[in-house]
Amino acid sequence: MTALEPRDKDVLLPSDPTADPAPADEAAGGVLGRAYRALSIGIVSVVLLIAFEATAVGTAMPVAAREMDGVSLYAFAFSGYFTTSLFGMVLSGQWSDRRGPLGALTTGISAFGAGLLLSGTAGAMWLFILGRAVQGFGGGLVIVALYVVVGRAYPERLRPAIMAAFAASWVVPSIVGPLAAGAVTEHIGWRWVFVGIPVLVVFPLALALPQIRRRAAGPVGGPDTDPADAGARGSLDRRRIRLALGISLGAGLLQYAAQDLRWLSVVPGVAGAALLVPAVLGLLPRGTYRAARGLPSVVLLRGLAAGSFIAAESFVPLMLVTQRGLSPTLAGFSLAAGGGTWALGSWVQSRPRVEPHRQRLMTLGMVLVAAAIAAAPSVLIDWVPAWTVAVAWGFGCFGMGLVISSTSVLLLHLSAPEEAGTNSAALQISDGLSNVVLLSTGGAAFAALGGGTVSHAATDSAGSHPAAFAAVFLPMAAVALVGAWVTTRLRER
Repeated sequence: MTALEPRDKDVLLPSDPTADPAPADEAAGGVLGRAYRALSIGIVSVVLLIAFEATAVGTAMPVAAREMDGVSLYAFAFSGYFTTSLFGMVLSGQWSDRRGPLGALTTGISAFGAGLLLSGTAGAMWLFILGRAVQGFGGGLVIVALYVVVGRAYPERLRPAIMAAFAASWVVPSIVGPLAAGAVTEHIGWRWVFVGIPVLVVFPLALALPQIRRRAAGPVGGPDTDPADAGARGSLDRRRIRLALGISLGAGLLQYAAQDLRWLSVVPGVAGAALLVPAVLGLLPRGTYRAARGLPSVVLLRGLAAGSFIAAESFVPLMLVTQRGLSPTLAGFSLAAGGGTWALGSWVQSRPRVEPHRQRLMTLGMVLVAAAIAAAPSVLIDWVPAWTVAVAWGFGCFGMGLVISSTSVLLLHLSAPEEAGTNSAALQISDGLSNVVLLSTGGAAFAALGGGTVSHAATDSAGSHPAAFAAVFLPMAAVALVGAWVTTRLRER
């Protein structure tokens, strides 16, 4: 039996032992069929709101930082979110595996909303950053708990479709979010970008929570489970919690060192690495960094795909503005079509007829990602049209849609029910950490080749440093090609 062959028929994974078994005809409907409609709309709406906040907050952040005289602390508003989200992911995996995802999900949404309110009402930058940290902790709890809900509540054949819906939930926010946030910030005030979202979460929660309680609440096991075993499973793994604290603190120290480029920053950088490396090795599946077959390669692939693509994408608007003279708006719109093609790729992987070819589709996806990243710096040549980036990025996003959703599907397929939360947390950690590591690496290469001086007017070619951009994109394309090789190791022998 291979990793890509179904292990079970279309049955629900173990959920609440007190819940009534699902009728046999439930599997006949889709994710919007009568049996799953309320649950699907509810959890997808939660993802939609989180996506809208993630894409909108960057627009309001500069205004907030200026108003509170906190521009010098600007980067910490982002890194604070990330570091606490890592801890939230690990805790949510433990919590969901041992006590069910309902508690982690409700606590996460509550913390996410509380963080938004704290940031939106903050009168000082340190309070704003604290709110972002609370928000990140809640976001980490929510994303892993949602994966566990999908693994428990949906039969295996419907999971690709709900993962595609999660991906599609990012399309509209990625296009509308910055524009809406800009209008709200300009005409009403930046605070409403933060305080307006918690109210909107009430409706999807009212739809989803009763269904989650029925289908996915409680620890894995049935009524005949030995109470001693249930108690052991119900207690959290203290070692993993300590590792989670280590990974959060280590990531925070590394980000601080990267933002303060002085010799003294070597000290927190080394301390961060000393905390981060053993924590990562302890939290990711054994064999991840040597691409062991099966689950470790799925987790590694997620990091290689997300890290290489996001690190490269972060430099696309800057390259178009400084090297080709585009306005920031046009540079941003060059990436807008990618949201639609990403959703299209996610939809393609969800089709039942492509299931036997999933591995080959993922290989194709990583090749498209590598080609898009490698093609982007071609616009550094004057006679290459600037719209080349938009076309290339559309194909790259299609490849990402094939890969990212498929890694989520395969992870649930390869995970025992009682390990779905822990493994989902590992997937998210691989995603987030690779973003930090590759962004830091690319940023260092960019700065080393004079990229930090490209903030001249777009027409001032004397300040341009094309090699600095090539030093970002070409290594990231190589990382994506390594990811294409990793796709050949997703099958267990």
